[in-house]
Amino acid sequence: MSEPTPSVPVVEAFEVTKRFGSTAALKDVSIRVMPGESHALVGRNGAGKSTLVSILTGLRKPDTGEVRFGGAAAPSIADRDAWRERVACVYQHSTIIRDLSVAENLFINRQPSRGGVIDWRAMRRDARELLDHWKIDVREDARAGDLSVEARQLVEIARALSYGARFIILDEPTAQLDGDEIKRLFRRISELQREGVTFLFISHHLQEVYEICQAVTVLRDARHIVSAPVSALPREQLIEAMTGERGGLAVADAAARAALPADTAIALEVKDLVGPDYEGVSFTVKRGEVVGLTGATSSGRTSVAEAIAGLRAAKSGAISVDGVKLPPGDVPAALAHGIGCVPKDRHHEGLVLTQSVAENASMTITRLLGKFGIAPPAKKNAFGQKMIDALGIVAQGPEHVVSGLSGGNQQKVVMARALATDPNVLVLIDPTAGVDVKSKEALLSVVDRVREEGKAVLVVSGELDDLRTCDRVLVMFRGRVAAEFPAGWQDHDLIASVEGVSLHEE
Repeated sequence: MSEPTPSVPVVEAFEVTKRFGSTAALKDVSIRVMPGESHALVGRNGAGKSTLVSILTGLRKPDTGEVRFGGAAAPSIADRDAWRERVACVYQHSTIIRDLSVAENLFINRQPSRGGVIDWRAMRRDARELLDHWKIDVREDARAGDLSVEARQLVEIARALSYGARFIILDEPTAQLDGDEIKRLFRRISELQREGVTFLFISHHLQEVYEICQAVTVLRDARHIVSAPVSALPREQLIEAMTGERGGLAVADAAARAALPADTAIALEVKDLVGPDYEGVSFTVKRGEVVGLTGATSSGRTSVAEAIAGLRAAKSGAISVDGVKLPPGDVPAALAHGIGCVPKDRHHEGLVLTQSVAENASMTITRLLGKFGIAPPAKKNAFGQKMIDALGIVAQGPEHVVSGLSGGNQQKVVMARALATDPNVLVLIDPTAGVDVKSKEALLSVVDRVREEGKAVLVVSGELDDLRTCDRVLVMFRGRVAAEFPAGWQDHDLIASVEGVSLHEE
C-alpha cells in the first residue's frame, strides 16, 4: 500500500450511519485523521466510539457512508489481509495469546516455514529484527503471559506494524498502567509518530488527550459533535461537547464538608495487614467517613482492598468491621458482616454478562428474596427495577441482559449488587474506570449518598476525581502507607506522593 501524501488523510469516514434494529449506533458521523498525528476519539459510553472503530477496522460495514484510506476506497469486508495492511486496533483487553511466545504472537498464522514445517529459527530471527526495528525491548522467546501489560501492548503494536499498517487505534491503552508505564508508552507513541505512524487514541482520561494528542473528535448520542485541534478546545468546552451540558465534572468535594464528631464510631479497622505486595498496613474508617486509598498500580492498594472484601487472604494482620474480626479470604463472611464491594474488573469479578440486570443486582441477596436461596423472578425483577431507578441505569428493563449495556451502565449494575446487602462498609476499587463523565458523576454521587446514611466508604483508586469525594486520602508507596492528605489537597502534591517524590523537602 502506498504511503499517503501529507495533505491526504490516513483515514477518512464520510457521513457513516450504522443501525442495529431500531437503534442508531452512528448517525452521519465523519472523521478525518491526518498522517503522523495522534487523534483523540472521545465521548460518553454509548456515544458510538466502539461502532465507529469496528467500521474503521473492517469488522462491520456501514449502512450508509464511506471509509477511505489514503484517499482510496476501503477494501471489501471479506479482504482481511488488505484491512490488516491499513489499520489495526490494540484493544483494552489484550488479544495476545498468553501461552505462546512473543515470536509466535508476532507471526501467528503466518509463520515462516521450510518444507511444510515451521522454521522456528527463522521466526525468532524475524521477530528479533522486527522488535529491534521498532525499538521494543522484549525477548522474542519470552512467554507472552509473563510480560507486563505495557510490554504486551507494544508487542501488539509491533505485530500491527509488521503487516504494513501505519494507522493504529489504541483503545483505553492506559487503563491498566501506572504513572511511569504511561509516561513510557507516551514516549513510544511520540517516537512512532515521528517515524510516520498515525494513532487514533480512545480514552476517558481527558488529561491524556491534552498530553499526547494533536486533534480530537467528540461523539455524542451517535452523532459527530466537533473535530478540532486539541489546543483549540479547553477542558470545559471538551466536557460540554461530550455531555451537552456546560461546566466540568460535578462531584462532591469533601473539602467543603463538616468534620465528623470526635466520638464517631469506627466501622472498619485494618491493623498490621501483610500480604503479597504490602506490609504493615493500618488504618481506620469511621461511620459516615469516606477514606481514599491511592498509589501506583504496583503499590499494593488493590491487594489491600481485595483482602478487606474477602477476595484474597492476607498473610497476617486483622480486619475488623464494627469490632468483629473477619476470617481472611472469606467473601461470604465479609458480606455477612456488612462489607459491600465493587471489584476492580467488572467483566470477570463483577458481572455475569449473560444474565440480566435483575439477576446480577440481586445475586448477593437471593436468600432474602425467596426460600432455600431461590428467588421468584417477580421479586428479582422488582429489585432490579428499584436499582435501575435509584442509580439511573439506562436499560430497557430489569430483564435486559447486561452484556447489552454500555460500560457506564454495567458499572452501575456492579454498584447495585454492592449496595444490595445494605452494607455498613462499602469498598470501591477503581469505581469509575472506563466510564464516561456523566456515569462517573452518577457513581460518585452514590458515595455521597451512602456517606450521608452513616456508612463507611473506602475508595481505592488512582483517579483524582474519585479521591476528591474523600475526607482524607492515604497514599501507598511500595507496599506501605507512606502519607495521608486531608480533604483540600493539591493535585501536584498528591501526584508527587504517589510517585514517591516530596515537593517540600527542606
